[in-house]
Amino acid sequence: MKNLYWKISILIIILSFPIFLNSPFSDASEISRSPTIADTILDQLKLVNATDVLPPFYAEDQNRWVDSIMKKLSPDERIGQLFMVAAYSNKDAKHIAEITNLITQNKIGGLIFMQGGPVRQATLTNKYQKLSKVPLLIGMDAEWGLSMRLDSCVVFPRQMTMGAMQNDSLIYEMGNDMARQCKRLGVHISFSPDCDVNNNSKNPVIGSRSFGENKYKVAAKAIMYMKGLQDNGVLACGKHFPGHGDTESDSHKTLPVISKSKEAMDTLELYPFKQLINAGIGSIMVAHLFVPSYDSTTNQATTLSKPVVTDLLKEQLAFKGLVITDALNMKGVSDFYGPSEVDLKALLAGNDVLLFSGNVPKAIALIKVAISKGEISQNEIDLRCRKILMAKKWCGLNQRQLINTKGLYNDLNQFSSQFLCREMAEQAVTVLKNENSMLPLQRLDTLKIAALAIGGKKENVFQQRMNLYSPMTLFSIQRDAKDVELDTLLNRLKNFNLVILSLHNVSQKPTNNFSLGAIDFKILDAIQKMGKKVVIDIFGPAYALDVIPGIEKCNTVILSYEEQDYLEDLSAQLIFGGITAFGKLPVSTKNWKAGIGLSISAPIRFKYTMPEEIGFSRKAIAKIDSIVSNAMLEKAFPGCQVFIALKGKVIYQQSYGFFTYENKRAVKNNDLYDIASVTKIMATVPAIMKMVDEKKINLEERLATYLPELTKTNKQDIILREMLAHQAGLQAWIPFYLNTMKKDGSLNQLYYRKFYSDSFPTYVAPSIFLQKSYKDSIYKAIAESSIATEHKLLYSDLGYYYLKKIIENDSRMTENSYVMKNFYMPLGLTSMGYQPRLRFPSSSCAPTENDTKFRKQQLQGDVHDQGTAMLGGVGGHAGIFSNANDVAVMMQLFLNAGLYGGKRYFQNATVTEFTRQQYPNNRRGIGFDKPEPDSTKVNPVCDGISLMSFGHQGFTGTQAWADPETGMVFVFLSNRVYPDVEPNKLAKMGVRGQLMKVIVEEAKINSSR
Repeated sequence: MKNLYWKISILIIILSFPIFLNSPFSDASEISRSPTIADTILDQLKLVNATDVLPPFYAEDQNRWVDSIMKKLSPDERIGQLFMVAAYSNKDAKHIAEITNLITQNKIGGLIFMQGGPVRQATLTNKYQKLSKVPLLIGMDAEWGLSMRLDSCVVFPRQMTMGAMQNDSLIYEMGNDMARQCKRLGVHISFSPDCDVNNNSKNPVIGSRSFGENKYKVAAKAIMYMKGLQDNGVLACGKHFPGHGDTESDSHKTLPVISKSKEAMDTLELYPFKQLINAGIGSIMVAHLFVPSYDSTTNQATTLSKPVVTDLLKEQLAFKGLVITDALNMKGVSDFYGPSEVDLKALLAGNDVLLFSGNVPKAIALIKVAISKGEISQNEIDLRCRKILMAKKWCGLNQRQLINTKGLYNDLNQFSSQFLCREMAEQAVTVLKNENSMLPLQRLDTLKIAALAIGGKKENVFQQRMNLYSPMTLFSIQRDAKDVELDTLLNRLKNFNLVILSLHNVSQKPTNNFSLGAIDFKILDAIQKMGKKVVIDIFGPAYALDVIPGIEKCNTVILSYEEQDYLEDLSAQLIFGGITAFGKLPVSTKNWKAGIGLSISAPIRFKYTMPEEIGFSRKAIAKIDSIVSNAMLEKAFPGCQVFIALKGKVIYQQSYGFFTYENKRAVKNNDLYDIASVTKIMATVPAIMKMVDEKKINLEERLATYLPELTKTNKQDIILREMLAHQAGLQAWIPFYLNTMKKDGSLNQLYYRKFYSDSFPTYVAPSIFLQKSYKDSIYKAIAESSIATEHKLLYSDLGYYYLKKIIENDSRMTENSYVMKNFYMPLGLTSMGYQPRLRFPSSSCAPTENDTKFRKQQLQGDVHDQGTAMLGGVGGHAGIFSNANDVAVMMQLFLNAGLYGGKRYFQNATVTEFTRQQYPNNRRGIGFDKPEPDSTKVNPVCDGISLMSFGHQGFTGTQAWADPETGMVFVFLSNRVYPDVEPNKLAKMGVRGQLMKVIVEEAKINSSR
C-alpha cells in the first residue's frame, strides 16, 4: 500500500511543473542539472493522472487497531487526544509533574517538544510514553533539523539557503536523514516544511524559513522535503496556511493582516499548499493571520476561522490530513481570547490538533459544554480522534518502543549527516558579482591579502580555511568596538591591496538592519575609498544585502546565507577555487533579482571535504588512527600530521599526539616539521625541472659544464641525469662538522663564534655562527671525495650540494629565494620554506634531535641535517620546514602534471620524465623515489601501489607520495628523531607503509565502484 501511495503521490505539483517550465521565473537549465531523485520524480510526474491523493496514513489497513483504541477511550479521553502540549527537556521537576498530570489525568494525545537536549528528551519521552494510555504522538519544530530546538544535534541549512540550491535531490536526502534522526529520538511528526512564499523583505518571522519568492520553486522544494520525511515514516506538516510570507508583523507578538483578495491569495500564497495536498502531505498547520477577504470578522485569526479551516482547506482544497493549529499561546490569538476559549474556537473552526494549549482541563470542560449545546457533535470529535489515531498507527505507535539512549548522540550526529550539510552548502553559496572574473583568486604572489571579519570569532572557520590557500593577515573587530580600535584597524589595512571582508553574526530577522551596524558600513566605505579591491561575503540572509550601502561597488559579492561552520568553510573554498559556484538568489533585492547567481571557473585548487564524498570508508580512517596511536604508544614518534587527498579532494587532514613525550604541546595542522630529504622534491628538483623547461640546463650534460671549478676532478664527467637518479657513484654523505670540532668534542673556535659578525655570518644554531669561508671547505671535501666505479643505485646527498650551486649561479639568488619566488609564493604556501625562525616562532616547529655531538642543544626550528646547518640552513637536500598541507600542494602540482591554481609551473612532459624510472635495476626517477619493482629489495612504499607513483622519504620521519593511477596524495610528517635518532622504530615498525597500504587499498576499492 505504501508503494501504491507514493506512486500516486508522485504527482507532486502536477499542476505546478507544467506551469513552472513555462514560467518567466524559470530557468530550463535548472531542470537538466542531473539531480537523480528530482529527475526521477519529474519523469514519473508525466505518467500520472491528476487525482485526489490521500495522506499516507489513509493508505494502510489500520482500522482494526484504531477501532480497538476507540473502544477503550471514553468521550473525555477522545477529546484529550486532540491536544498536543508543549514539553521541555530543560525545565524543572514542576514542569515534568505538570506534563505527567496531563498525560495521566487528561489523556492528551501528543507532545511538541521544545528546548532541551536529545538525551534528556529521550529520557522524558520514555517516561511519558510509559504513562500514557494511548502512545503519544511526539512532534517537533525541526525545520533545519532537531537542532532548531535541541543542543548537540546536526544543524541543517535553513530553507532560504536550500532555496539557493539547484539540486533539489539534496533536499529529499535531508528530509530522509531528518526522518532517521526523528525516529531515533522518538519523534513522529516534524512541523516542516515551511511553505510560505516570502515576498516581503520586512517579514520578521518567516524570512529565511521560506524557500524564496518563486511559488513554483517553493512548491517543488517543499515537496522534496515532505517526501524525504514521509518516505521514511515521519509525518510532514506544511505551514503556515494560508500563507505567512507577505507580512510585516510577527504572529507570535500580534495578529498580522494580509489585505489581499481571494484571487491574489489563490494565485500566490495557496499555490504551494495545493501542490503539497496533491502530493499527499500528512498534515498542515494553520497560521494566525487576519485575512479579511476570507473572513472579515474583527480580529479573527485564520486559525479560528471556519471559512478558512473548514470551507477553504478541508472542503475546497479537499485536504484530508491532520489540520493542526499554530501554537495557541501566540499573541495572534491569545490577545483576543482566553487560553481555553481559544482551544474551543480552534476546534469549532475545524482543526484536528490543538497545539500548545494553555489550559487543557479547562479547554476539555468547555468543549464538553459545546457538545452539550450542539455546537459540535461527539461524532465529529470521534472522527477527528480517529484521524489522529490513524496517523499514530502509520507512525508505528501501535507498537510501543522505548528509545535506547545508548549511542544516541553518535546516531544523531553521523558523519553522513555532516557531509550532507556540506553538500547543501556547496550548492547554495551564491556569487552575485565577480568583477573581471576575480574569482577564483589567482596570481597569489601579487596579492597582499587582509581578511577582516566583522562580528565574528577571532579565529573563525572562514578565515582558517582561506589561510590554507594563501598567506594573509587575519583581522577581526566587533560591532561595539571603540573608535580608536577602528582607526587603528583602518590604518593597518592601508598596507594591503585586497581585503576579504566577511560579515558575521548577521541576524536572520530584519530588526535593527539585521544586526548590522554603523561599523560595518564605515569599514566598507573606508576601504572602498582607499581604492582597495574588496571581496565581501555575507553570512546572513539575502535581504541583508539591501541595508549595506555601497555593496554593489565591491569587486566581488558573495552571499553565504547563514552563520554555519560548513558554509564558512565552503565559501572560503569558493573564493580560492577549491569549488565552483552553483547558488542562485532565491529572493529579489534592490541590486539583484531572484534567480541570479554567477558561475566561476572549475576547481583549480584542493577541495577540502570529508571521506564520505568519495566513499572512503570510516573503517579505513579508524585503521589509520589505530596505526598512528599504536606507533605513538610504542614511542616511534611523539606526534605527527597525516594528510590524504584523492583526485584533488582532501579527505583527511589530522594531527596526532604532541611535540614531545612529555605531552605538553599538542600537534596542530599548521605546525611545521623539518621534512629532511623530502626537501629534494620540494625545492631542488622543482627548480631543476623549471630550468629544464627554460632550456637553462640539459640533463645529459656533464657536471663541469655548469660548475667549471670541477674540471680535472673525478666529478667533472658526472652526468646530471645520473646524479639526480643516484646513479653517479657519489658517497652517501660526509660528516663535515667533525672537521670543525676538537678532540674533546667541543666546537673549534677557529671556525665558530657565539655571535654574528661579518667574519662569522653563517647561522648554525642559537649562539653558533660559522666562519664565512668554511662553505668553500665543504665543497672542497665533496670534490675530493671518492666515487664508486660501478654505476648503480647508491643514495647520496652530495649531488644536491652541487645542484644548489647550479641553481644559485644561474638565478643569481639563493635557493631559498628562488623557490619562494617561483613556487611557494605563487602557490600560496603559508608555511613551506627554509630558515623557519625568520618567519615563525620556533615554538611552532616540532623539535627534532637533542644534538649531543655537534650543536650540544635541543633542536627546534633549526635544521637537523648537519651539513645543511653549516650552509646556514639552506641545503639542496635538506632544510625545508613545512606543514603537511603545503607539502601536499606541491605533490598535487606534480600529480596535475605541472598545473595548479590556474598556473602552469612545468610542462607535462617534464613531470612525466622526472617521475619515471630512469635506469634498469634502479627504481629512482629524476630526483623522485619510486616503488621498488624487485620484490627481493627494500621497498620504500607498501606493496600494491602503482609503479607510476613517486615521492620521497625524510630521515626525520617524513614521507610525501603521489600516485597518478588512483589520484592519491599522501603526506606523513613526524619528528621521529626526537629526542634521539636511534632506535628508528618508525622504520622498523613500517608505519608509513602500513598507512599507505590502508589508503591504497581503499582508493582501489573506490576506483572500482
